[in-house]
Amino acid sequence: MLVRAHVFITGEVQGVSFRYRAREQAEALGIAGWIRNLVDGRVEAVFEGEEEKVEEMIVWCKEGSRWAEVDKVEVKWEDLEGSESFEVLPTK
Repeated sequence: MLVRAHVFITGEVQGVSFRYRAREQAEALGIAGWIRNLVDGRVEAVFEGEEEKVEEMIVWCKEGSRWAEVDKVEVKWEDLEGSESFEVLPTK
């Protein structure tokens, strides 16, 4: 089953290669969507794909890149939008 997760990651997650490592992980899992830094210090992401793979990506977010210190991962399940690739977006 295809699903869409809208995720907010809190902690030391900016300036530690979090977004770029997340893109590598998402592409390895065959997940579409996007990721970006937020001005409040969090990282926001959307993951679309097979439920099992999206769940695996969410688990990855709880650890993040080698230098990240993740405090919290919030997940909101949404309707699919049909993303076809995974992008790193500019800060919002």
